[in-house]
Amino acid sequence: MLHQFKALAAAAAMLAVSLPALAFADDSQLVIHSKNGDHAFTVEVVDTAETRARGLMYRQELGDDAGMLFDFFEERSVSFWMRNTFIPLDMLFIASDGTIRNIHINARPQDPTSIPSDGPVQFVLEIPGGRSKELGIVAGDKVTHDRID
Repeated sequence: MLHQFKALAAAAAMLAVSLPALAFADDSQLVIHSKNGDHAFTVEVVDTAETRARGLMYRQELGDDAGMLFDFFEERSVSFWMRNTFIPLDMLFIASDGTIRNIHINARPQDPTSIPSDGPVQFVLEIPGGRSKELGIVAGDKVTHDRID
């Protein structure tokens, strides 16, 4: 009986650990809807103080349709910098409803200058530098993702 209880407890623990991962099972797919069409990106989601602080630091490359989505869980003013970041990035500042509020194009590698949002945002998407201009993505475009209402 004790063996069955331990097995059941272990199965319950495994389920409890896996439920948060299942809730965001497709966190890697994001689409930006612009006048030029839909643009799909494969993203890494960062949503803890530690992962947001590290971001894309120390990376040497980022694919054309890859990015990192920062989730702050609530709208607030945010500011980024490029210290220890070796690749140029576009930063798309996104409201909780998925509307792109502002875009900073081609943030310079290693630049410690603050790059702020234009008002409160819940998300920031970092993609390769110049990519938003290349695709015709502008403020006011919409973003869809599992985490965005």
